Amino acid sequence: MSITTLDGKQFAEMILQGANHLSNNSKLVDALNVFPVPDGDTGTNMNLSMTSGAKEVRNNTSAHIGKTGNALSKGLLMGARGNSGVILSQLFRGFSKFIESKASINASEFAAALQAGVDTAYKAVMKPVEGTILTVAKDAAKAAVAAAQNETSIVKLMEITLKEAEASLKRTPDLLPVLKEVGVVDSGGQGLVFVYEGFLAVLKGEKLDTTNVATPTMDELVNAEHHKSVQSHINTEDIEFGYCTEFMVRFETGKTPFNEETFRQDLSHFGDSLLVIADDELAKVHIHAEHPGEVLSYGQKYGNLINMKIENMRQQHTDIVGEKPQVHPEQKIKKEKNKYGIITVSMGKGIAELFKSIGANEVIEGGQTMNPSTEDIVKAIHDVNAENIIILPNNSNIVMAAQQAASVVEENVIVVPSKTVPQGMAALLSFNPSVEPEEVGRIMSEALGNVKSGQITYAVRDTNIDGLDIAKGDFMGISNGKIVVTDREQLSASKKLLSEMITEDDEILTIIQGEDVSDEEVEQLLAFAEEQFEDVEIEVHKGEQPLYSYIFSVE
Repeated sequence: MSITTLDGKQFAEMILQGANHLSNNSKLVDALNVFPVPDGDTGTNMNLSMTSGAKEVRNNTSAHIGKTGNALSKGLLMGARGNSGVILSQLFRGFSKFIESKASINASEFAAALQAGVDTAYKAVMKPVEGTILTVAKDAAKAAVAAAQNETSIVKLMEITLKEAEASLKRTPDLLPVLKEVGVVDSGGQGLVFVYEGFLAVLKGEKLDTTNVATPTMDELVNAEHHKSVQSHINTEDIEFGYCTEFMVRFETGKTPFNEETFRQDLSHFGDSLLVIADDELAKVHIHAEHPGEVLSYGQKYGNLINMKIENMRQQHTDIVGEKPQVHPEQKIKKEKNKYGIITVSMGKGIAELFKSIGANEVIEGGQTMNPSTEDIVKAIHDVNAENIIILPNNSNIVMAAQQAASVVEENVIVVPSKTVPQGMAALLSFNPSVEPEEVGRIMSEALGNVKSGQITYAVRDTNIDGLDIAKGDFMGISNGKIVVTDREQLSASKKLLSEMITEDDEILTIIQGEDVSDEEVEQLLAFAEEQFEDVEIEVHKGEQPLYSYIFSVE
């Protein structure tokens, strides 16, 4: 079978098949986590990110490959979760930018687009690490560019691209020693290989063993949970615009010519949390409005309305938090923007309440296994209603999504790259609203180094790492990102970790209790700490976080 040109319809099928194939293998990708912890989420993040891109592609009916690529890029941008999802979105952002003006592409242009994607992704990562998805994408693109000098068949070119991606994936343990130590290949690279396998199957007319990623998607479920978590931290009467309104406009000749900037500006007067994604045929709109009928009437000026959905957020909120409905006879006056707003990410109701108590304005529920998307963070930025937004990701796998969200909004956003809950708390406690934004970011970033972070969790497989033999089911103590102790008993592992972390110079220990830890065990651990570290002030909080029995902060 020989295909020498690729149009938008064919590329759309490749994207959908790639997304399906990745979805079906996401658990396998999750299991490739270097640490044997129960929260490997690379597959989940890549799956949800790719699914978001695929949903936008599905709504693109054009045979123009540039427009299909544009839809993919927009969907991936807003749906990106975790470092792997952000990198995936950047790979296809560069790819799509290269083809945006083309109705169809040949083999040489396909290869060049792959290379453009690699160039964009490398620029987006501050410190690229070889032996990751970046390396797999780079090696595959390099092979494609070389082959395209003589090869005109896109099918054969994709075969060469996939073959080199697979070979590069096998080499990742040689580039990242930690992969070799624990006996796995890079998880993000494996996810990309699954996407490329889907691409090739479509070009060869083959069917992979897939399920339909369209109904229902995990992306929708996660977003629903996100809305619940955000709503649980506000009062019903504080909801200024009461209806979550979503719809699409299919443009029609004879109606108002579509200009995205004008369209967006006009819609902004109806409410907040506005998101608009558009191509030459459709505009997709999400807005929180007080009068959704007016929003829909405005949309009709441009064409036919499809896929309309309106939800009463006040009623949803009362259902979730058990409040009595409030009467809202008229729309509230729009609040003035504060100078600063602080957004933080946390797992566990108790940790969320703790962050609120020390100054956070918005808390996005998330962390390992549930990384918020770019779109989730953008919504929080809009909801916080401030001139300068500070984001504390509290997880190394959320920092890039936060930075990507910052790049697509108009507000001044400062991402303080906190990688743990203790770091986020230390940064938040150092917040000084009396200084200018640049100084605020510098002070809060410096505070990250003033705290030591520890976690207790359990192993999901046998492994050996950093000289430690770890058996499945063992409890592991992690100090500043490194596994330092292991034990069959949770309490014993916790005592060992505290003994490793606390020195004579430390003054404060904060113990954050996980959802499955008994009060009796916490009392035993507290008694141990008080006896062993008599000069250290100790605080205990119920964090209710999953997966991590304890989180320790030492200062």
